[in-house]
Amino acid sequence: MINPDVIVIGAGFSGAVIAERFATVANKKVLVLEQREHIAGNCYDYKNEDGILVHRYGPHLFHTNKQHVWDYLSQFTDWHCYEHKVLSRVDNQLVPLPFNLNTLDCLYSVEDARKLKALLFENYGEGQKVPILTLKNSSEPLLRQLGQTVYDKFFVNYTVKQWGCAPEDISPEVTARVPVVISRDNRYFHDFFQAIPAQGYSELFKRMLAHSNIELVLNCDGTQRLSLNRDTGKIYFDGRRFDGQLVYTGMLDGLFSYTHGELPYRSLKFVYERHKKAFYQPATTVNYPNEEAFTRITEFKHILPAESDYTVIVKEYPQNFVRHDPERDIPYYPIFNQKNTKSHDIYQGLVRQFPNMTVLGRLADYKYYNMDDAVDNALKCFDRLNGAVDD
Repeated sequence: MINPDVIVIGAGFSGAVIAERFATVANKKVLVLEQREHIAGNCYDYKNEDGILVHRYGPHLFHTNKQHVWDYLSQFTDWHCYEHKVLSRVDNQLVPLPFNLNTLDCLYSVEDARKLKALLFENYGEGQKVPILTLKNSSEPLLRQLGQTVYDKFFVNYTVKQWGCAPEDISPEVTARVPVVISRDNRYFHDFFQAIPAQGYSELFKRMLAHSNIELVLNCDGTQRLSLNRDTGKIYFDGRRFDGQLVYTGMLDGLFSYTHGELPYRSLKFVYERHKKAFYQPATTVNYPNEEAFTRITEFKHILPAESDYTVIVKEYPQNFVRHDPERDIPYYPIFNQKNTKSHDIYQGLVRQFPNMTVLGRLADYKYYNMDDAVDNALKCFDRLNGAVDD
């Protein structure tokens, strides 16, 4: 594309949504550059030889309470209703997660479960989500023991594996977010809208980007075609000054050549297995919080049904992100601490030197976003930028 109005780097949710909005609403010529061989970012999925829709980067399960996000995405996909349920392998049995009254019945005797349920109802009330830190600090000895049990059997080892940290380094704020749910609702999410794109995420993205005003280039590291002059605040693309709108959805440390250090992440190793059986496990996801090196197993036929004698599972092994190692070079979870936040703030300050550059998305913001939040942020970002591009 010669002389695009807008350049978007990255074709995940953030990049694809804002590209579609500029093309459709603002009638701008948009060039989308994606360094991977495919669109859809970590949401990318594909059908394998058995007709099973496999999520390449682990399970992505759409849920939202945002009507406008649901309506927007519904322009590009039909939906398959799906409510996610998770089991956890504890004491050699599979029990519901988050920990709820059904989990309580699985792990305790009838009499002990009765006492605990009575105390939970009396102290907190039906339907409440009680953080395990609250339980551990309760004046009731039985509730303190319950909080400690949930911490020991469900939380601490899983968190150590997930973040690669020592138990004593786990932040109390993290513990405070882990609930015991006083209900028998085994659903993992409780949003009003819960579904999967009926033809998969990749097809949704394909439709979103199928606009005559959009040109998509895959296998292209957009940062290699950019030059940022920090003295003048000017942006150059392929050696020519670019005065249009640049939207960057990648990692800020990479954009600025790591001049203020690397922003650390946790990554994941996915090990896929194909089994000749109808189903491998009784739920989409089973967590393994204790002895195993992996954290969970996901089985895709539970998400979107497929007629096949085979099934596909994936095991997730958390690991450190290493950008030069092809086995570890996909950043998934930012590591939040004061030092990393300060480094990211410095990079954000560099961004502000370029008036026609906007950064957007989980990597650029160094935050973890659910899919609906990524879409919502992109829609709001377009609304802010649209007038500026028109001026």
